[in-house]
Amino acid sequence: MLRIAVPNKGSLSGPAAEMLHEAGYRQRKDAKELVLVDPDNQVEFFFLRPRDIAVYVGSGRLDIGITGRDLLLDSASDAEEVLALGFAASTFRFARPVGAEINGVQDLDGLRIATSYTGLVEQHLAEHGVKATVTKLDGAVETAVHLGVAEVIADVVETGTSLRNAGLEVFGDPILVSDAVVIRPKGAGEDPAVEQFLRRLQGVLVARRYVLMDYDIRAETVGAAVALTPGLESPTVSPLHTAGWVAVRSMVLRKEAQRIMDDLWAIGARAILVTNIHACRI
Repeated sequence: MLRIAVPNKGSLSGPAAEMLHEAGYRQRKDAKELVLVDPDNQVEFFFLRPRDIAVYVGSGRLDIGITGRDLLLDSASDAEEVLALGFAASTFRFARPVGAEINGVQDLDGLRIATSYTGLVEQHLAEHGVKATVTKLDGAVETAVHLGVAEVIADVVETGTSLRNAGLEVFGDPILVSDAVVIRPKGAGEDPAVEQFLRRLQGVLVARRYVLMDYDIRAETVGAAVALTPGLESPTVSPLHTAGWVAVRSMVLRKEAQRIMDDLWAIGARAILVTNIHACRI
């Protein structure tokens, strides 16, 4: 039975549960459940703190985990990313007091930095040859500068409102752009159960990005139409009962569907339909 770690709470929890549900896996009804067995799919889910997931997976106790890329790198565990899931996006950055003469990572040499992600920050500083004192705080790192604990902080930045309220501003390039990822133990061998799990999640990702488009068009114009809707491999083209007309079916990017419909209409396509894709294997 495949043993999978999933986030118990936080910004990763809800989207992860939704994706797993779309992939056909049973999900818990009570948030107090910490272990859930899905016998139909031969999977056992363990609901853990997102920060702990990489440690459990890296130790080999669990086969797969869903966590944030930032938490994976911060843990320095023996786990590795195998699939990006495209939700819970965040940007990790340095912030300084407004107007301070600290403009890049090299200016951090000898300074004190407060963060909840010491492993990630220390790794970033080492890559740039910078020596600084990194202090770990659990949450509310914005107050560290005001209270004299640090000259700079490193934290997840979304709108920047909390930083501005604390008299801080971001500087330099992002330390890391993160989102939710699937992780496995480093060096783990091939496992059919793992491959099936990954295919299911990949199918959900494709189904979210694409829609199915059907339309009718005159045969002499099908070349121009197919150029607009090439599909992932090749569109399906079928003759219609009406002579000289064909029906075309193709997958197109959801975000481009309206524009493509306009372009198809302009070259003579009619009966253009767009359908959601609930599941697929590509």
